[in-house]
Amino acid sequence: MTAGWLRGVIRSTTGAVVPQTVVKFGGSLLVRRTWRDELRSLMADCVGPTTIVVGGGPVVDGLRALDAASPCSAEVMHRAAIDAMGITARLAAEAASLKLAAEPACDERPVVLDAAAWLSLAGRYDDLPVGWHVTSDSIAAAVATACGAALLLAKSMPPPEFAGSLASLAQAGWVDDHFPTAAADLERIEWAVPEGISPTSSR
Repeated sequence: MTAGWLRGVIRSTTGAVVPQTVVKFGGSLLVRRTWRDELRSLMADCVGPTTIVVGGGPVVDGLRALDAASPCSAEVMHRAAIDAMGITARLAAEAASLKLAAEPACDERPVVLDAAAWLSLAGRYDDLPVGWHVTSDSIAAAVATACGAALLLAKSMPPPEFAGSLASLAQAGWVDDHFPTAAADLERIEWAVPEGISPTSSR
């Protein structure tokens, strides 16, 4: 049985089709039994160069718990969380038989991005604030901005109804607090959730 997705548009400033796509595949999806099939079906629906940024999910949640119990420096935890995204990225690349890459896709072959490697290039770490308010949402937005791509946010819950703005999505906790800034210049932002999840569900 093919896994399907419900999809919608958060922002479309021109109505034109953007030739590249960055997919943020939420880490919360990784605890779903069907996540491998869902990732493959999502990739099958993408057209043009497609770059996948995988959230840290339970791996980063573990770091948050460690930091809450015995706080470390913000810089150390920031880097550790991004490094942890490399673990989930490798899992996703293996599951979908895709290349793990340090640069976004440049042709029709989708890639899973090694976020830490990409951020290390040309000092991109310096472009991100340090702290738990910056997550893979903002990193995916930064990648999409850098390569002029559309951004597809694939998550385990749909955005809240009548959000109206990126700031309201952040206030509702659907994206991180830095996302409205990181995504400010994007022309097209879409969302996707696996079929079977109610569009009226809350986070």
